[in-house]
Amino acid sequence: MTPRLKVLSARDVLQALASFGFEVASTRGSHAKLRRKNETGELEILTIPLHREIAPGTLRAIYRQACRFVPEPALRAWFYR
Repeated sequence: MTPRLKVLSARDVLQALASFGFEVASTRGSHAKLRRKNETGELEILTIPLHREIAPGTLRAIYRQACRFVPEPALRAWFYR
């Protein structure tokens, strides 16, 4: 059975990424820029739209981008059923 994306708000996504050490660095309009420093001291940056309900395609794109920085199995529990 193919896993299904959850219906998430920006608050849910921010909470999920905060659990991996991301913090809101700035907001501009309806987007928040999240960042954290990895073990080598490099900055890792993600941009999240601040909507009540994030569209499935946008949520999938956020998931793919976050997988560059966070192990996929840990992230999957937040985004998929």
